[in-house]
Amino acid sequence: MSERSGHMGEINVSSRDLGRLLADNTGAPARPYQDAFAELADTYRGRPVPEILPLLRRAADEALLGFTDADLREQAEAIRSGARYVLRVRVT
Repeated sequence: MSERSGHMGEINVSSRDLGRLLADNTGAPARPYQDAFAELADTYRGRPVPEILPLLRRAADEALLGFTDADLREQAEAIRSGARYVLRVRVT
């Protein structure tokens, strides 16, 4: 994807872990990462990447997603710049 159209990230999720992404251990639905990301994008557009990173890390941890620091930095940069960000989830 070009800078103009946005950023793309990718995460691989084991099929045995997929259920864990959909519900927490109490059986209550986990907050979808997409919702948290969209809220952060609306609120933190134009803010510095170091301010956005810990918020993304917390959202990823709550959604049980194992993003690397580079993944989160790329997402934070997309939020800062207002660029569109697409995440591809591949089930293995």
